[in-house]
Amino acid sequence: MTGIKDLAEFGSAGQNLVALCLLLVAGVLLLYAALHDVAVRTVPDWLSVAMLVLGLGLRLLDHGLLEAVIIAGITFAVLFMLWLLGFMGGGDVKLWTATVLIVPPIIQPEINFFLYITTFGGVLALIYLGLGRLIRRPLASRHGGLWRRALRVEAWRISNRGPLPYACAIAFGAFATLLPLSL
Repeated sequence: MTGIKDLAEFGSAGQNLVALCLLLVAGVLLLYAALHDVAVRTVPDWLSVAMLVLGLGLRLLDHGLLEAVIIAGITFAVLFMLWLLGFMGGGDVKLWTATVLIVPPIIQPEINFFLYITTFGGVLALIYLGLGRLIRRPLASRHGGLWRRALRVEAWRISNRGPLPYACAIAFGAFATLLPLSL
């Protein structure tokens, strides 16, 4: 009997290790999504698909797949309507929906996740609105180092009221939700 108990504990520890690895990969992908969105204002489709696969794996491990898929479906329906109205980019809709599967399908973490994303997104919007009033149109120049050119491009986007890098808000929302759960 002792051998069966040890095997069950090993299986649980193995599942925890797999879940931790999936979460770490998801964290790295979210950071990449945020940086990519800042750089070129897009979220690659492969990234959303990878997050979807990671989320499905996590929910299979904790037996919360059905609930998570229902929450992701509702999330997609709402965000799709916002995309149709022009309030969100399609890449952000796909990333947010896929990231919902990373968060355990329990009411409180899901609510926190949505609140964090909307709060971070609102702060991001306020920063960009404030900077839009402060920044004059930058001169079109290719001179200077990488950081100077990146800042010039960002200043141009702000002065032209370009889209927000909302993947940053999604990533921060996921981190703010998942870090307390993993401690």
